[in-house]
Amino acid sequence: MMESREAQPQTDPMAEAAPNNTGRDHHGHEYVVSNPPLESLLTRFHAGYFRISLSLGSQALLWKRLSETRAELQPFGHASQMFRLLAFLLLWSLSFLVLILLSFLYILRCFFHFHMVKAEFLHHVGVNYLFAPWISWLLLLQSAPVVLPNTLSYLVLWWVFVIPVLALDIKIYGQWFTTEKRFFSMVANPTSQISVIGNLVGAQAAALMGWKESAICMFTLGMVHYLVVFVTLYQRLSGSDQLPVMLRPVFFLFFAAPSVASLAWKSISGSFDTTSKMLFFLSLFLFTSLACRPALFKKSMRKFNVAWWAYSFPLTFLALASVEYAQKVEGEIAPVLMLVLLASSVTVCLGLMIFAALNMRTFSETIPF
Repeated sequence: MMESREAQPQTDPMAEAAPNNTGRDHHGHEYVVSNPPLESLLTRFHAGYFRISLSLGSQALLWKRLSETRAELQPFGHASQMFRLLAFLLLWSLSFLVLILLSFLYILRCFFHFHMVKAEFLHHVGVNYLFAPWISWLLLLQSAPVVLPNTLSYLVLWWVFVIPVLALDIKIYGQWFTTEKRFFSMVANPTSQISVIGNLVGAQAAALMGWKESAICMFTLGMVHYLVVFVTLYQRLSGSDQLPVMLRPVFFLFFAAPSVASLAWKSISGSFDTTSKMLFFLSLFLFTSLACRPALFKKSMRKFNVAWWAYSFPLTFLALASVEYAQKVEGEIAPVLMLVLLASSVTVCLGLMIFAALNMRTFSETIPF
């Protein structure tokens, strides 16, 4: 299921929408016109960079969960409660600052290069990452140390972040079965699961503040479309293989959706019950299936780029689900599994931050969605 043929050459909408930076002098010789640094950055920046805030936001949520566990998490007995709380506060602050910066850059892009934003919206991969900013804000809202779920500010912020998700749902899901050139079988790709994750994260946030009916509504919307996305990609219908090789890290989204769904259902039902366990086992199986196929990601790992951040977010939510599973069941296997996934999640996120710090120049390079 997960093996991928070589993707057909795709036209990069960023290249199409980018301005022509060449000119000719009075002798007819061509020369390159250099743009100001900010202008150059805005022309190359796109919603795919919100993978970074997704990864950091999910890590903040993970460490908040760890900071709230004490005696029941015996494998972490060596780590003090103060250390976990400090790690959470540092991660949340870093996530907040990064998301503010990315949001500011994207607002500038919308203002100065709206035609490029429109190109993203019309692209079969780029449109899915328009959900990423709002998912990132919802993750930070859930883990916020000062905004409690039972407050008016939480409710207002939830509506602010959820309304764009629902608006994108109506637009994109409607196109899937009403617009001939946008039939889902023609545009399906692994990033289509980001829209599903947006609904599930919104459902989890709603459940935390006691809005059970709204949570069930968004959970249903997300899961129904997840079934459509999963079956379409599983059957490999025409159009479902439209992903450049360097974007293959987004295959990790296959197990991100059921991981988020297991946590969302736990928030709705109040316990990590059979349904949550089934979704967790599905995500664990899909993760194992991908982990056993390293050759699938070999070409995409030759050079660091922003697409690598797609590894972190799914792993973190799988680790979060394993924490909940370890709290629910007895035995030695669940805590060991939890430790392995936690270590993998933290190591991957830390490694990505180091790679990003060492390769800052790649931030301004033209990278596909």
